[in-house]
Formats: sequence, C-alpha cells, structure tokens
Amino acid sequence: MAALVLHDAALADGRSAELGVGVSLRIEDGRIAWIRPTGDADTTGAEVVDAGGATIVPAFIDGHSHLTLQGGSHWIARGADPPEVLRQVARDNARRMVNAGILWAVDVGAPMADGKPLSIAVREELSGKAGQPTIAVAGTWIAKRGFPDLWVTVDGADLAAAAAAQLDMGTDLVKIYMDGPAGSKDAPFTVDELRGAVAAVHARGKRVTCHTTYLDGARVCAEAGVDSIQHGMEIDDAVAATMVRNDVMLVSTLSVFPSWESFARTTTIERFTSAEGRARGAKRKEGAYAAVKAAKRAGVRIAAGTDYGGGSPRAGHLAGEVELLVDAGLEPYEALAAATWRGGELLGHAHAGRIEPGMPADLVLVHGDPLSEPRALWRVWAVYQQGVRVA
Repeated sequence: MAALVLHDAALADGRSAELGVGVSLRIEDGRIAWIRPTGDADTTGAEVVDAGGATIVPAFIDGHSHLTLQGGSHWIARGADPPEVLRQVARDNARRMVNAGILWAVDVGAPMADGKPLSIAVREELSGKAGQPTIAVAGTWIAKRGFPDLWVTVDGADLAAAAAAQLDMGTDLVKIYMDGPAGSKDAPFTVDELRGAVAAVHARGKRVTCHTTYLDGARVCAEAGVDSIQHGMEIDDAVAATMVRNDVMLVSTLSVFPSWESFARTTTIERFTSAEGRARGAKRKEGAYAAVKAAKRAGVRIAAGTDYGGGSPRAGHLAGEVELLVDAGLEPYEALAAATWRGGELLGHAHAGRIEPGMPADLVLVHGDPLSEPRALWRVWAVYQQGVRVA
C-alpha cells in the first residue's frame, strides 16, 4: 500500500477544545505514521492529498443502532418484514453509515430469524470487508415476561440464564430492557436480579447494556453496575453519582426527539399527531436534556447514539446527535468525543475513534470547524478506513 499524506489540514481529535491548524498526517501500511505541523511534513514517496480547508476527525461510532430496521414512522410494523428484506435493509444502512463517516456501530436489538437474532448474520456478512462498518451486536432484547414476542421474555430468576443464552448464540454483548411492562415506570427487574446477570456476562468477558427511559430503571441499572445505559432520559444527580461510582456509561439518543417532532407534521399516525402525544414527547425531551446535564455535572462518560431503526431516526445521522449534545450542554469537543473515542470505550476497542500515531488510519475529512460549528460534521468530504478511501 502506497504511503499517503493528508496535507495542510486542520485537526479535531475530540480530546482538545482547540482546533489544530496547519497539520499534515502520513499514512503507511494502513496506519498513522505521524502527525506533524505542515512545515515539518515529509511527503517523500507518498501520494499527497491537498486537504487545505478540511478538518481531520476520527471515524465515528454510533453507540445505539438497529441495522436491520429502517426507521421512519412505520418502524415497528417494518420490524416484521421477512428476514431477507431486513437483511437488505441492513446492507443499505451499513452503506449510509460509512458514507457519513461511521465505521463502527453497536446494534442493540434485532428481530429473531431461525432461532437467532438476525443481527448475528448481518455482522458475519459485513465482518472484515472493506467499506463496511464493524458491528458489535447485542442480539435481541431481553425483557420482563409479558412483552411482545419480538423479545426474549423472562422472569427475574431466569435473567442471568437468558443473558448467557444470548452469548451462547454468538452475541458480543447483552441488551436488557429495563422499562416496566405496559408503560410502567417501575423497573421490571430488581438490583439483585440484574446484578446476577451482569456477573454472568462479565464472567465471560462481555458487557451488559440496558434500555431505560425512566428514573427507577436507571437507578437499578446504576446500582447493579451495568456497563452502559441506553437513553437514560430521567437520570438525576443521585443516579448520575452512582453511575460514576460503578463506572456506568450513558449512551445518549437525543435524535429521537426532532425525528418525532418532524413526524408530527408529516404523518397521520396518532402517536405523533395527537396533542397528548406531542405533549408527552416534549416532556420526555425536557427530561432527556436534563439527564445529559446531570451526567455531565457528575462526570459520567457519555457516548453518542442515534437509535436509528429502533425508533424513527434513520441511519447515518450521528452528526445530528453531536449537535444535540451541544444543545444539551456539552462542549463541542466533548460531543465529538461522545461520537468517537468515548464510543470506542463503549465498544472496548483500544483504537476506535482515536487519532494517534501507530493507530489504524480510520479518519474522516469534513469541511469546516466542528469545534465552533458542530454541524460541520454533516459535511463529510472523505472517509478513510485503515488508510483506504471508502467514501
């Protein structure tokens, strides 16, 4: 592979609040050889890309995705489409992600097909292929008995066994649904029940993530020491402090709210158009923004997700989540971190979302300065995966 120099760009790595300018970066054998001031750049034997006016950022990580689901206002109904249709949806979503600079994703729930979560087959199809994202899959949802057949449903005493069964199928992590049945705000599993599942999963070197949108579920998750909370729309200061103590990450999904708000104007589906639905959405949005603020105050590690497919958002829109995190109180570099190296921590990947010499050259070039104008992350010019341009 020929050496490549991205010449005279800016650099935003999600670590510093300051934009690096006049920076060149050399790629050799798919890895970052060095990052230097442009005046010190050695371009000998390298293809030179004039990157002036662009900013190099780490490739992105969507911490909450559903590859097999298409999103939109009919996302629930479309989850029952035939497996071959959902597999094609996954291929299309994967392409959209890569075009947007998203080279990793955590798939946190897929329908079952032939006795296994469909996401496992999707991961195997995409794994290791150039121009395809790396996917970590949580299998299907594990929920309290009484939920729809799409999920594995159990009583509390069987929670650890159900989690182990997901790993036996080949999942990378386990997803547990911690909202109560029939809209209940009470956590469906106790701290001890959830802690038992966490212990069983951790004993096998894997991780537990939990869906929770209500306060009680977040409290139980934090006390049980799960690895991450998805959504966390009612986290308060006390829960956030427990999350820090037990090293529990928050995966934000603020993107669901503008998506729902747009559907209130473009669809006839009552959950979006009714006054009650709009009021409920506005209240949840207020709580979710307050939760991000509480998490930041406490020092909770925050990763970014879109919930595309499993909610109304669509694939490839992680840049919007970064903008919304800034609106919720994060500094732009902190929001960029949430979509890059914090996502790498969520995955447990040492190099994902990071730009450092010796690391794989997984990079995105965008037009503009994302540290002063987060929407610049929408303006993707080039995507490099292990030093090869893939978009």
